[in-house]
Amino acid sequence: MFGESKRQPFIKTAQLSTLIAEGVEIIGDVAFAGGMRIDGRVRGDVIGRRLDTTTASLLVLSAKGEIEGSIRCGDAVINGTVVGDLDVEHRLELQSDAKVTGTIRYRQLQMDVGASVQGHLLRV
Repeated sequence: MFGESKRQPFIKTAQLSTLIAEGVEIIGDVAFAGGMRIDGRVRGDVIGRRLDTTTASLLVLSAKGEIEGSIRCGDAVINGTVVGDLDVEHRLELQSDAKVTGTIRYRQLQMDVGASVQGHLLRV
């Protein structure tokens, strides 16, 4: 009755096709289609594009990852540091190590205990 429940992911991350690995730093804007995971650092805007009419772009920022710039994508799972505005078309998951400084626009939001936002949350 009170056994451990398995937490279902808010966003499925199986469609990741691109990785910016830990230790990699990109200076400049990054555009991607499909899914991308960032373990490194990006200084510039990160823009996700649709693969087709049914598949939204997915950005996963690990606890090690950092982005200094604005983000625009379909879905996002954030567990690292973002300094800039975040514009998520559908679902946004802020995990426990997420630290966001900037305005966040979203349709659906899941925010874990420990996540911090310094800025505005705007549901669209």
